[in-house]
Amino acid sequence: MNNGVMFEVPALSIAFLAGLLSFLSPCVLPLVPSYLAYVGGNSATAQRRRTLINSLLFVLGFSLIFIALGASASVLGGLIREQRSLLMILGGLLVIAFGLVMLGVLRLPFLYRGQRLQFKGDSSTPVGAVLLGMAFAASWTPCIGPVLGAILTMAGAAGTLEHGVSLLAVYSLGLAVPFLAAALAIESFLRFSRSFKRYLPWVERTAGVILVAVGLLMVTGLYTALNSYLIRFTPSWLWERL
Repeated sequence: MNNGVMFEVPALSIAFLAGLLSFLSPCVLPLVPSYLAYVGGNSATAQRRRTLINSLLFVLGFSLIFIALGASASVLGGLIREQRSLLMILGGLLVIAFGLVMLGVLRLPFLYRGQRLQFKGDSSTPVGAVLLGMAFAASWTPCIGPVLGAILTMAGAAGTLEHGVSLLAVYSLGLAVPFLAAALAIESFLRFSRSFKRYLPWVERTAGVILVAVGLLMVTGLYTALNSYLIRFTPSWLWERL
């Protein structure tokens, strides 16, 4: 069993959860109705179908950006792969720092610095929806910086292009699933988002606690032990596909 595969056992679950938490973050959740309106257009004719199709293309747009970031992080990590143990420790310390930022204990201004890109074309067209998704990923990366930074750090620690891409693909999936669910049931989502607003600060704190815990596992070496434990419960057919 190679280390790259072992790395994936808890990492993919963490990446998916990170995507969900990013969706529920205070600067993403309130804007989801606006993005759905942008991709749905103004015509009432077959609007629900158009919104769903364009939402899928919007998801494709931001996934392309995040996966490209994951591939880049993996390539950089691969350049120093022989220092894997040191890379894991340094990566763990960085993930802890990201967690402390989410908890409000530490401030790293560079994580929140960025250009708010705006797509000025027609976002209700298929191409426009993809470009809007790409603009969303590029412009809101500072907003979800600590969570995304932690996943990118894990991708770099994995040290292979395959695992970096898979981590960010699963992260994108975690962000995409609730977005598509919102597109399918916009009225229910609007009710949910209004009632959930009061819990948004707790979402950030929860994300912070998870990141600190993951970082500690990486620094102490218990991450590998957790992998080994989880391997016992993973069917052999799944290993052949990882």
